[in-house]
Amino acid sequence: MSNILRRDPFDDLFRGFFVRPVELGNTGNLANAPETPSIRMDVKENPDAFLVHAELPGVKKEDIHVTIDGNLVSLSAEVKQEKEVKDGERVLRAERYYGKVSRSFQLAQDIDDDKAAAKFNDGVLELTLPKRAASASKRLAID
Repeated sequence: MSNILRRDPFDDLFRGFFVRPVELGNTGNLANAPETPSIRMDVKENPDAFLVHAELPGVKKEDIHVTIDGNLVSLSAEVKQEKEVKDGERVLRAERYYGKVSRSFQLAQDIDDDKAAAKFNDGVLELTLPKRAASASKRLAID
């Protein structure tokens, strides 16, 4: 048995036509929309250590967490951004973002986590990650 379905051709033609566009920013285009925060970083290597510079603008030092496990480094931060545009007492627009950003990466050599150091200044996290001395391979005697 076949089912008969009636369709209105104008329903598909005008669908979404009368929907009011959402305005983002002053000009109404996506170029002015707030960007979702991310961690941008540079990793440099010298003979003794890895140097990491990570950009975390608007983040407090207490909200940053760094963990080291062998050669795996993980950065995470809680981000709280608020932007409010006022005209006198009236609020014209308020934008908020609360969330967590994180980034993990592996390095070519294990890190000596006892000697690792971190500094946070003007929205830039600087990590100095000394390389762990390579241990000589050990040959086992078989009984």
